[in-house]
Amino acid sequence: MRQFSTVELLRDLKTVTHAAARAPIAITQHRKPRFVLMAIEDFEKLKKTNPDPRRVYRTKDTPPELREMFLKELDRISEGRVDTNDE
Repeated sequence: MRQFSTVELLRDLKTVTHAAARAPIAITQHRKPRFVLMAIEDFEKLKKTNPDPRRVYRTKDTPPELREMFLKELDRISEGRVDTNDE
């Protein structure tokens, strides 16, 4: 992946955005990759192939494996078995 510093981005926005139009690029800060710049079409494709794994469920629609996990945890907490190392 091609890289540009934030200074290069500020100095030569046209070159950086043209590079990002061809393929995703890394934007670095203090020589470390910090951001990715890509064409919106590439981003949309990425979103379609890798959907966000986070989900919200209504109580009645919660998958059984999650329901069991939550119930066990609630039982543990209600019985006063709170483990301070669970962070």
